[in-house]
Amino acid sequence: MDIIPKMGEDWTVGVDIGGTFIDFCALETHSGRMATLKVLTTPDDPGAELATGLNLLSQNHHVDLSAISRFVHGTTVGINTILQRKGAKLALITNAGFQDVIELARLRMPDMYSLFCHRADPLIPRNRIFGITARLNAEGQELQPPKLDEVTDIARRITATGCDGVIVALLHSWRVPDHEQAVKSMLTDAAPNLFAFTSAEVWPVIREYERFSTAILNGYVHPRVSNYLTGLETRLADHQVPAKALLTKSNGGVMSAADGRRNCVSMLLSGTASGVTGAAWVGEQAGIEKVLTLDIGGTSADIALIINGSAQHGTGEMIGEFPLYVPSVSVNSIGIGGGSIATVDTGSVLRVGPTSAGSSPGPACYGRGGTRPTLTDAMAVCGWLGHTDMAYGQIKIDKDLAMQAIAPIARTLGRSVKETAQAIIDIALSEMFVEVEKLASRDAVDIREFAMMPFGGGGPMLGALLAQHLGMRHVLVPQRPGVVSAMGGLIADMRGDFIRTILSPLSTNVLIKVTALFKELQDEGIAWLGAQGYHGPITMILSAEMRYRGQSYEIEVMLDDTLLKDIDLVAEAFHDTHQRLFDFTDRESDIEIVNLRLSALGETVRPRTQSHGSNKKDPPDPVLAPVFIGDRVRDLPLYHRNDLTPGIEFPGPAIVAQEDTTLAIPDACIAKVDEQLNIHLYLARAMH
Repeated sequence: MDIIPKMGEDWTVGVDIGGTFIDFCALETHSGRMATLKVLTTPDDPGAELATGLNLLSQNHHVDLSAISRFVHGTTVGINTILQRKGAKLALITNAGFQDVIELARLRMPDMYSLFCHRADPLIPRNRIFGITARLNAEGQELQPPKLDEVTDIARRITATGCDGVIVALLHSWRVPDHEQAVKSMLTDAAPNLFAFTSAEVWPVIREYERFSTAILNGYVHPRVSNYLTGLETRLADHQVPAKALLTKSNGGVMSAADGRRNCVSMLLSGTASGVTGAAWVGEQAGIEKVLTLDIGGTSADIALIINGSAQHGTGEMIGEFPLYVPSVSVNSIGIGGGSIATVDTGSVLRVGPTSAGSSPGPACYGRGGTRPTLTDAMAVCGWLGHTDMAYGQIKIDKDLAMQAIAPIARTLGRSVKETAQAIIDIALSEMFVEVEKLASRDAVDIREFAMMPFGGGGPMLGALLAQHLGMRHVLVPQRPGVVSAMGGLIADMRGDFIRTILSPLSTNVLIKVTALFKELQDEGIAWLGAQGYHGPITMILSAEMRYRGQSYEIEVMLDDTLLKDIDLVAEAFHDTHQRLFDFTDRESDIEIVNLRLSALGETVRPRTQSHGSNKKDPPDPVLAPVFIGDRVRDLPLYHRNDLTPGIEFPGPAIVAQEDTTLAIPDACIAKVDEQLNIHLYLARAMH
């Protein structure tokens, strides 16, 4: 039904770009009305799909574009630039004798059990890395100042190589950044056509490789991200959208587009992070504090844990072959998505992914020219898909094309097409099972205590099936699972992360210094929020990265003003955190503080949730759909999501079709619709 605009409307719009679709979620803040849609991505013309989506919101959903007061956008431009190695041509200036830092990295192989694996080639080759004689000692005292003639000569040589930009990364700049800034200034004067970043301005953390590589990632994506954001702002202006663009960040927050042009590295994992942010909000509204999220798109499956209603954060998340050391929502990704291609290897073993058909040509069943078998084709062949149109009517599933794509693999394996399709689904589930088990082991949690929340276009297709394999008992499917990531941008806070390295034993004197440094970080956070245009209530989250003396790694310990008044309380907080993570503590050992961290949050007004009442009632009469399960075809009830009102209960197996996804409900479970139109699946037994 069309929504007629009213005077005084105020719209907020969240947009998230995935591998196959760009998702839109528009919310009218006064009434709580929501409009959602998906548009196929245009890899050859990034940003064109944005204009298409805005036009559809205006024409089909009567969203007043001139009444959009908040526009939040998550983009894959940065991460795709790295994955495709299509970034800027960079040079690196570092200290003489340290030109091999990024080549040596951490001397870890990608696969410790393979004799044939190799590390990724650095984004800056050795012949574009230049050493200078400037030097600080470990205490930050100057041993040798930067020389203008030396930097000028290097600038000339860099220009001759045709570079776009330069990264300046010197020893000990986390303590004293003056040398890096001086070299950058000399470089800018000598070669104004080159853009430049220093490692300390990107992320001033101790350890050279981590600091150097983070700055390199930032510079590598800078031109493409900057150009994309310029196009984004132009398209918004062309559509008379008054709101300034905000960008979702890897830490689950948002920042201004102006900040994103320089702080590109903070938005590399924006899509996956905003999905977890949206899922945490849905879980909070449903009263569930422990959630395992499963976000399946066209290319990957992303899993994360929500504990006590909050997403978990960490550093070292992988961007393709490279680690990212800025704070990010902890997400594990695996190359299994709806578009993942199934193949048979030389050993006659069936494999799924990581290569994806993407949006162009897409799975064979989309009828867009794809001929290779994908996970979506397998779901169509088995009968879970194809009974209704998908993606808001944009895609009609062609089961015959899916069968034609899978047939060659079936002949190779000596199985029927349906049996092969079921095997593809089983392999995808087993790959996800392994990744969830790894995540649960790393975070020391019993996954059976969690509710699974599948979302994204493919999450509901496989989520409940995976939950059975994991022994989970509860699955929560949001009302609009296909656009949870876009919705996450709407409810995300402004969030800036700041760090200071202190590297000192824990003592009363150091605690005084810690308090003073936290005050500096708080001032920096307040200034950052002000520069983003935020002037409301501010929340500060304090933490320290600490370790026992002699350890080579740190753990994050949450702090507050009360703890900072007593050294014993800080020590006890560290011991307790170490005990929880590793089931071990050594109260006799000395403790070191390595880094101080602060997150400054500017609160976003959350949308109102609508309660639709709830009375137990029978479901509408379904149509029957033939589905291949296990080794036979069964006629399953097929429901339409819009017909499922609060209080309705029905048993599995069944199918629920809606505009943005399809929910596959396995056997031996009960489905219940709550007051917010979420579907809860209660699994009676687990598969082993």
